[in-house]
Amino acid sequence: MGKENRKELIIKPLVEDSALKHFINKLEGINLLYANPLSTDVKNFKTIYDSDRADIIICHTHDDLIKHKKSGRSIAYLKRVTSNKDIDDLQTIESLGVDYVIIDTTDWKIIPLENIIANLHNTQTKIFTTAKNSDEVKTMFTVLELGVDGVILSTSDIEEIRKSKNYLTKRTFNIKPCKIIEVKDAGVGERVCVDTVSMLEYGEGMLIGSKSNFMFILHNESAGSSFTSPRPFRVNAGAVYCYTILPDGKTKYLSELESGTEILVVDMKGNSRIVSVGRSKIETRPLKLIKAICDGMEGTVIVQNAETIQFITENGNLLPVTSAKQGDQILGFCKNASGRHFGIEVNEYILEK
Repeated sequence: MGKENRKELIIKPLVEDSALKHFINKLEGINLLYANPLSTDVKNFKTIYDSDRADIIICHTHDDLIKHKKSGRSIAYLKRVTSNKDIDDLQTIESLGVDYVIIDTTDWKIIPLENIIANLHNTQTKIFTTAKNSDEVKTMFTVLELGVDGVILSTSDIEEIRKSKNYLTKRTFNIKPCKIIEVKDAGVGERVCVDTVSMLEYGEGMLIGSKSNFMFILHNESAGSSFTSPRPFRVNAGAVYCYTILPDGKTKYLSELESGTEILVVDMKGNSRIVSVGRSKIETRPLKLIKAICDGMEGTVIVQNAETIQFITENGNLLPVTSAKQGDQILGFCKNASGRHFGIEVNEYILEK
């Protein structure tokens, strides 16, 4: 039986002892520290450390592992990996019943971790590795698609921790049917076509709307037709002014998306995943406005008027914008209105029409 697919971010504070208390008081949503458990400043956290007092005891030799395993405590084994021989040794370590292996690599990080994940992902041993910044954290959590179970982030930067936490949890949205109450031409204008670096599946798209609290799922172009080839990496998202939601919960105008921007792809059940933009194309096209109502609130979106732009109906079918009419039910996300300051949600009165 494989292990539970739950990711963990472990913080190794790179601060002076005198600044440790101030640093960890800023940590939110972090449960495990790579820190000396004898420090009174870390008493409210679980610790992983080379100490008998730690919640997870780090071992460096087989003998240490066997000795501490008899104590009934959680055990981690720190393994420096420089060759395939070291990877083979992990099989022996796993057979001794170690709870965690901490992989320390040199210049080569990705390929060794891919091999280790392939060997251990169906075991009860969890794989931890190290990182120096949020970009490395993202990579480690996605190696071989499965990713490692935990990343030890060595940092003194609270912002790097905040960014890293975006890769730890997946946002979910309360997707609801929204009743179309108006469909009309919106003239000619610029729309944004978003090509991602991922192959999107049926039922996935981007949340797009004129308001940050009311958005519709615009489906990807995986269906194709007799006139167009499938492009499952693409979402023809909407007019340049429209909002979409980023992994950190902020909104961004479609006109601001560019190569490398991370966005959220959302499915019809409200599950989301982080995907990077490969390119963003802004082109002049005929547009159409869709207005709908959900939970007593009205929301709009303006999209290109073409058959390849599709909503998702409440029964999971695709509805081209060219066929949308008053009374149709399409899937979207809505909540009580709040203000936005440069994309950040703030509690203030706001009225958008």
